[in-house]
Amino acid sequence: MRAFSYTRADTPQAAAQAAGAPGTKFIAGGTNLLDLMKLDIEQPSRLVDVSRLNLRDVTDTPDGGLHVGALVTNTDLANHPRVKADYAVLTRAIVAGASGQIRNKATTGGNLLQRARCPYFYDTNLPCNKRDPGTGCAALRGLSRTLAVIGTSDACIAQHPSDMAVALRVLDATVTTLKPGGTARTLTLDEFYRLPEDTPHLETTLEPGELITGVTLPPPVGGTHIYRKVRDRASYAFALVSVAAIVDGDRVRVAFGGVAPRPWRVPDAEDAYAQAKADGRADALIDRAFEGARPTEENAFKVPLLRRTLKAVLAQAGQEDRA
Repeated sequence: MRAFSYTRADTPQAAAQAAGAPGTKFIAGGTNLLDLMKLDIEQPSRLVDVSRLNLRDVTDTPDGGLHVGALVTNTDLANHPRVKADYAVLTRAIVAGASGQIRNKATTGGNLLQRARCPYFYDTNLPCNKRDPGTGCAALRGLSRTLAVIGTSDACIAQHPSDMAVALRVLDATVTTLKPGGTARTLTLDEFYRLPEDTPHLETTLEPGELITGVTLPPPVGGTHIYRKVRDRASYAFALVSVAAIVDGDRVRVAFGGVAPRPWRVPDAEDAYAQAKADGRADALIDRAFEGARPTEENAFKVPLLRRTLKAVLAQAGQEDRA
């Protein structure tokens, strides 16, 4: 057991200031951090408890969107009436993740920050650049069936684990933060998450002490909302692949999970979908979205699996439109 200090913050500003020191971590629900501490993967010298901050509200924005406080639990977010009515893909993605007990405790901000589920990241006896920079990536020559096929580097092929974040990406959500100096920032998810390149241990663009205060959803868009997750067992399993889609006639928004170091969305691929013939739209979108993919021998099945999954999503959307 490693010793650490603990403090409870009363305001977001106090939390950000307290967490500016090296070795400090925020703790809210703790569903991922506590496991990592027990395994000696995370070794914070200080925990700043933000669980009692006033960041638990879901409120309408002036433009018709929705602002979600960082401490809104996954259960409360999935069951919020406006989320269920206007952002159904988000409800479906959250319910597809983890267990009811974990969703009751896990927070919106914490979900965005959960760390990779690569088996080599969790095995401290093996090299991992994400856990211990510069030691190498054991996954490159090891078991890689569940890992990423695109957006990877020679330093890391871990995939991002969140279901919720995939839905947020297809909805064009933004992340709001507060720096220790009091400056607020708003980041798209592509700006928020880093690709691994040579620094896979740096997973986001957050600065030391920067606190996630919430997530903002833009005004809702029309169309059929679907989240389809393919996994090894029916519940409590991470995605081999997942598809978050909003289908509206010849237009589609699609984000993918289980295949990249961050939720994967390529807007140009959505344009390719709109321009292709009806019977080839899914293939056109996958071809464009996964240009430059670098699958391993073990996880090369993920790209054809995505083709079939997307076609199933489009077929489901067509059936719901006719219902």
